[in-house]
Amino acid sequence: MLDLTLVVSEPTTTAASLCRCLEVDGMPARLVSPDEVLQWSAAEDGMPDLLLFNARVDVTVVRAATRRIISTASRPPTVVAFTDDDLTFLEPHVLAGLDYIVPPYLPGQVRSRLLSHHYRQALSRTAEEIQTAGELLKYERELQIGREIQAGFLPDALPERAGWQLTARFHPAREVAGDFYDAFELCGGTRIGLLVADVCDKGVGAALFMALIRTLLRHTAIHLPDGDGTALTEGSHGDAAVLTRAVCATNNYLVANHLQQAYFATLFFGVLDPESGSLVYVNCGHNPPVLRRARGAYRLLGPTGPALGLLPDSVFGLRWVRLHSGDTLFAYTDGLPEARDRAGRFFTTDLMLGLVAARDGGAEDLLDRMEREVSAHIGTAERADDLTMIALRRTPRRENPGGRAARRAA
Repeated sequence: MLDLTLVVSEPTTTAASLCRCLEVDGMPARLVSPDEVLQWSAAEDGMPDLLLFNARVDVTVVRAATRRIISTASRPPTVVAFTDDDLTFLEPHVLAGLDYIVPPYLPGQVRSRLLSHHYRQALSRTAEEIQTAGELLKYERELQIGREIQAGFLPDALPERAGWQLTARFHPAREVAGDFYDAFELCGGTRIGLLVADVCDKGVGAALFMALIRTLLRHTAIHLPDGDGTALTEGSHGDAAVLTRAVCATNNYLVANHLQQAYFATLFFGVLDPESGSLVYVNCGHNPPVLRRARGAYRLLGPTGPALGLLPDSVFGLRWVRLHSGDTLFAYTDGLPEARDRAGRFFTTDLMLGLVAARDGGAEDLLDRMEREVSAHIGTAERADDLTMIALRRTPRRENPGGRAARRAA
């Protein structure tokens, strides 16, 4: 049953007749002007189940009034047009897709026709909701498949070397992410490549570029060709060749083939010699990783070149550092310092640096502490950006050395 019907019309004989028919049929009705319905609030004035518009009311007013009531109501009303003997006024309403009734307006007959329109529109809305729900389930399933595929691009386990700890964390803001990290062996296992990157934007598009960039970097670094003057050798020159070739080739490919998509990536890419502790790196516009010394002092490894995919023939500088016993390298994406609480306050770089500089308990302990602190900061707020962290520590001799498996967010 319809609890409240609004007959939207200036006072006319036809409108008054309709109101009487509805009252006789036990359907409460109120005659309101177009101006009144435009100010109607379902919460304050009552929730109408049916809007019965005089066809002389302009279609734009019908749409505006319907939107107004829907915005203040718990459910959409049924909308029907009516007319007197002049059917020409119905044409724009029919073209707009509205149901309608025409004279004669008799008790019983009016009720039957309006209830028919009401149930048909309700059924149509239900069918649309079912279809939308089905499409949403399909979309969610496709996103889940995308997340599983993306997980395959992240390492199942990180390289292990005596005297070193290596661990990582990965928390996508959505089902798929633009962040990624990687760690892999180079030069016959005598080197380890370390990657942390952040593709601009989030979601499916960023995830696709993540997969592309990760594949290009890893493949080019591992399969550096011999005989071109940059063949891999043990020593700093071979390590530099890996970085130079991989980063430049990836950048030039992105600029040549995907510049119109306007995606780019910031990146920290380092090549570690586990034997000596030497690390040669390139920082392509990425958040500066932190090199923490054993006694708590630290330095930031700032950018040495622009982000990947922005400019052709970009120049990427190389830098060298050495990790001594007890030193830790901490790399991350901007989702860490820019994590926000419900009030919009950032986690901040200063807080992050304070945690890195605090008492050292190992690579795993550092990331555990960082996760706890950022989770406590975010609280119940929605995560706005992907968050990726990787920590590399050269263990003091008194500790039990070894690497740790990568840990991904559930």
